[in-house]
Amino acid sequence: MGGCARARWATAALGFLGLLCAVLGAVMIISVPSIIRQQVYKNVRIDPSSLSFNMWKEIPIPFYLSIYFFDIVNSQEILRGQKPQVRERGPYVYREYRRKTNITFNDNDTVSFLEYRTFEFQPDKSSGLESDYIIMPNILVLSAAMLMENKPMSLKVFLTLAFTTFGQHAFMNRTVGEIMWGYDDPILNIIHKYFPDKFPMKGKFGLFAELNNSNSGLFTVFTGISNFSRIHLVDKWNGLSKVSFWHSDQCNMINGTSGQLWAPFMTPQSSLEFYSPEACRSMKLIYKEAGEFEGIPTFRFKAPDTLFANGSVYPPNEGFCPCRESGIQNVSTCRFNAPLFLSHPHFYNADPVLAEAVFGLHPNEKDHSLFLDIHPVTGIPMNCSVKLQLSLYIKAVKGIGQTRNIQPVVLPLVWFEERGAMEGETLQKFYTQLVLMPKLLHYAQYVLLALGCLLLLVPVVYQIRTQERCYLFWSSNKKGSKDKEAMQAYSESLMTSAPKGAVLQEARL
Repeated sequence: MGGCARARWATAALGFLGLLCAVLGAVMIISVPSIIRQQVYKNVRIDPSSLSFNMWKEIPIPFYLSIYFFDIVNSQEILRGQKPQVRERGPYVYREYRRKTNITFNDNDTVSFLEYRTFEFQPDKSSGLESDYIIMPNILVLSAAMLMENKPMSLKVFLTLAFTTFGQHAFMNRTVGEIMWGYDDPILNIIHKYFPDKFPMKGKFGLFAELNNSNSGLFTVFTGISNFSRIHLVDKWNGLSKVSFWHSDQCNMINGTSGQLWAPFMTPQSSLEFYSPEACRSMKLIYKEAGEFEGIPTFRFKAPDTLFANGSVYPPNEGFCPCRESGIQNVSTCRFNAPLFLSHPHFYNADPVLAEAVFGLHPNEKDHSLFLDIHPVTGIPMNCSVKLQLSLYIKAVKGIGQTRNIQPVVLPLVWFEERGAMEGETLQKFYTQLVLMPKLLHYAQYVLLALGCLLLLVPVVYQIRTQERCYLFWSSNKKGSKDKEAMQAYSESLMTSAPKGAVLQEARL
């Protein structure tokens, strides 16, 4: 009896444990997604107490800026009206460091900050040195010539004489370092004298001179602390809710984020929108495909075909005009009125006539498309590669001798790639806290539910087996009782039949 009692207690205990596991598993299935969601909300907002705050403040991801120059092969032939020929030189790679300063939390659920960038040349990652010479269009001379196109002839002749006096030509031979970070040029003094406020750059002129050791403007973005629906969205840039570079309200809108973090819980219907001070406009990327980066699930976003389309192809872009061929954007209004154009490298995804007008261009998706891989649950970039090209529209300007017989052409100057990928300790911490732990919780809830169901079967099986044993015992007892009764009846029958046998025996005698 003691063994049976212990078995019943053990069975009851297992049943109770199974019920507990099943209930806990069911509760986890219902509550864990909500808990994870709340933890994500808590840790991606811009708040000193959140896990991502230090990552937002000083980005730990190593960024690299790779520069590719279009070295002019036939500069003299171009002056005689022939088709330009270029050869790509590079990459010249720079490590990019970013840090936020002047961080100020405002009363309207926003934070304001300045982000400074510095660049450091990486010879071991580059295919050349900063001392390499590159032949490229003289942006100052050719831009000034375009500005003078509709000016009086006397002013054009004066400018031509000034260019000649200072030894200025349509093409120049400068080092990579000079083109990137600036060089002294007497033509700047002339431009500042005759075109005040047209050319804001003072001192040295360089394509990236304004980016090094400088910030891209005062951003004010929503923190998501009080109102999560607007997290990371830009409220103002340099105190402005919209810019005034373009010719339509839609094109002047400041939309999206500052380009570093996005709202969490993305779906394939989500898009990545951000404001780029360098492009002077907002840009939107669209979903391409799901994938993985170092074991972390990602959504890849790419540029839509309409990003740099002209107004005739994509009417909403009409505000960025005056336009030329589709696939290049005129940025002259935000770049001191120089005839500069922004596009994908090698005129990828642009009107084919642009690439056909220059020898040496080979546009293709693999080398020249941009993408961002985002962790959809948190909205944090894992791996990104942004590639853009800067080109100059050049042509002969009557009265400016330096332009001679240049045929109208959009001539590529340089294309660059900004690339960054999460790695090292930051990647491991991210994977553990935001991928591994939620995954373990996800599996644990179903394991508990399954284990609970199995343990609940133990008392059920025990009860069934007990009932079977009782039935067998009862059947056995019932059968034994019947046999005993049969034997007794048989014995009694023998006893009652004995006298008749005796009478017969006496009769025989």
